[in-house]
Amino acid sequence: MPIIAKEPESKFTPCPEGLMQAVCCDVIDLGVQTTPWGEKPKVEIRWQVDEVDPDTHKRFEVRAWYTLSLSEKANLRKHLETWRGRKFTAEELRGFDLEKLIGVNCQLQVIHNITDEGKVYANVQAIVPHNAKVPKIAVLDYVRQQDRAKSQGNEGDTHDGESDVPFAWLLPLLLPVMAFSQAVLA
Repeated sequence: MPIIAKEPESKFTPCPEGLMQAVCCDVIDLGVQTTPWGEKPKVEIRWQVDEVDPDTHKRFEVRAWYTLSLSEKANLRKHLETWRGRKFTAEELRGFDLEKLIGVNCQLQVIHNITDEGKVYANVQAIVPHNAKVPKIAVLDYVRQQDRAKSQGNEGDTHDGESDVPFAWLLPLLLPVMAFSQAVLA
């Protein structure tokens, strides 16, 4: 009898396109990532929008990756300046704490990009300040990425709240796969 392997069907529904109210729910340090232009420090910013996914009954989330730089040409700087509605001061350019963004409202212009395989991804095209005529929204039903292991009881042996093993949170997910792989190869 044949054993068929195939790509699983995704039940993920991307955030709808359009201009919508959002609130920043997380800022994640992704560390140094390899890019076509060399290794660069990256950060991910996540937002919740004010629309609810009818399948999950939770707000849609949108995320964007940025190079951790405030140089003039950096997309992070461009998006932060339009979000804040003003340019950075010389003092702010010496160091801006991105964690201050958590809980801050804005409006996101979300567009859809479709891959050659037909997958749809929601991408942040633009960020503008919150519309003062609309009530602000708060983050709902969200645990910050850095707090997820703690909230799930997977604290492990840590020092100062940090794991000695990068991506330690993946180990419980990978161990069954590794055990299966070894059993198959044996």
